Amino acid sequence: MQRKAVTFLMLAALIACKGRGNKNDQYKTEKADRGNITMTVTATGTVSAVTTVQVGSQVSGVISRLYADFNSHVKKGQLLAELDPTPFQAQVEQRQADVTKAKVTTANAKVTYERQRRLAAAGLAADADLDAARAQYQEAAAGVQQAVASLSQSQTNLRYTKILSPIDGVVVERAYDVGQTVAASFQAPTLFQIAQDLTKMQVQADVDQSDIGRIQVGQPARFTVDSYPDQEFRGRISQIRLNATVSQNVVTYPVIIEVPNPEEKLRPKMTANMTIDVATVSDVLRIPNAALRFKPDTKDTKQTSSSTTTASPERSAAQMGERRRGVGGAGGAFTRGGGAKKPGQNIYILDANNKLKPVWIRAGITDGHFTQVVEGAVNPGDNVIVGLATSKVEGPPPPGSSGGPMGGGGRRGGR
Repeated sequence: MQRKAVTFLMLAALIACKGRGNKNDQYKTEKADRGNITMTVTATGTVSAVTTVQVGSQVSGVISRLYADFNSHVKKGQLLAELDPTPFQAQVEQRQADVTKAKVTTANAKVTYERQRRLAAAGLAADADLDAARAQYQEAAAGVQQAVASLSQSQTNLRYTKILSPIDGVVVERAYDVGQTVAASFQAPTLFQIAQDLTKMQVQADVDQSDIGRIQVGQPARFTVDSYPDQEFRGRISQIRLNATVSQNVVTYPVIIEVPNPEEKLRPKMTANMTIDVATVSDVLRIPNAALRFKPDTKDTKQTSSSTTTASPERSAAQMGERRRGVGGAGGAFTRGGGAKKPGQNIYILDANNKLKPVWIRAGITDGHFTQVVEGAVNPGDNVIVGLATSKVEGPPPPGSSGGPMGGGGRRGGR
């Protein structure tokens, strides 16, 4: 009998608690407040030096000497490497011999031409012989110029065997070792890559086409790299390039961010996780983003329709237009009395009587957690509904326990 009495009392208490419940117990709420909101765009990019020069070879040959290695600091005009000059030196000597031969031929043709000119003046030679001698002399003179040009080309190729640095900087890559053959054909092979100044770096971030309209030159940006996850680096956007990249139907645009690097912690080819501040507002009314996604049940909306009958004519017209279209809590534009559309959506708050109340707002920017309220009948401190409250589900009582409404009854039934 005592167990039956305990069970009866617990059932009565449970029913009484349910009867005293109100709507405030069914919903999770957060208060609207004032604060700052910063809208950001995220992207990934690659760190590189502002100026990186690829040093190649104009001629083919075997590398005989290297004078620079990885991380070497070099100056403009400094010798970096040298190809075997033997075949190029031999070619220069051959072209020098060609020049000498052409000069001798020209001198002989000139003597012949002068002789024929004197004979023709004395009437002892035909004009045809004079014209032939003149042509041979001019042809020999052109041969000298051709031989000199070939000699100059050979000398230039000999100079190309010495690879010089075009800028002051640091060698970040070396592609060949001593003894390897450099083959220069239609494209000059790259022997070295030199970064001009590692204290000034840049990040090329790929920004999605849906966000590129918010990006502007001069906006601040911040990013982290895996090498220093706890340190945030800052820079500014210097360029927005037009050469879009399409990968699996995703269009991205390269955005260049200049970053100071006085401690040289940033290194080329590092991956940067970029965040760009595209808009900031201070001391504005804001609500949680979850409030924009909340949509109550239809029966709850009907029960609270009477609480909104005292709203302004403009608001009532908006609600009537909403109901005519069958739109729920969140949506796009609302029809006003004159037929025009008013952009915005509904959120729900708990009024002073703990009643569900729809409130129209026009949202501004968001930072992913809060959204700015540009217009609407929401005040700081209002309880904004962000979702349904969840209650603990009590499991069955352990065997042998007398607690719970089903404890004793279950065991007695078994007997």
